[in-house]
Amino acid sequence: MFDMMKMMGKVKEMQAKMKEAQENLEYIKETGESGAGMVKATVNGKKQVVSIDIDESLLTKEDKEMLQDLTVAAINNAMEKADVSAKEEIKKSTEGIMPNIPGMDFGNMF
Repeated sequence: MFDMMKMMGKVKEMQAKMKEAQENLEYIKETGESGAGMVKATVNGKKQVVSIDIDESLLTKEDKEMLQDLTVAAINNAMEKADVSAKEEIKKSTEGIMPNIPGMDFGNMF
């Protein structure tokens, strides 16, 4: 028979785990690069840019447009990696708490 109190306890436990997982996202760091590593962007699991590293050889007035393009590419690459890592963190944090319900993927909530 369905135990509503047990289910409510699981929901509260899951809420606590989700909150903890969300707080831990800022500690996930992913670095993306472009231009064979000449531009690197690091973002956290909350999709905030943490740092940008640009090779000095690119710092010329003539290369401004290329540098802008490489920076965008590096940031997008890092964001994709951070998204994957964040979903893995959420999945790991909530594993075993709720039953595996087809179509209900809590990792896609972020």
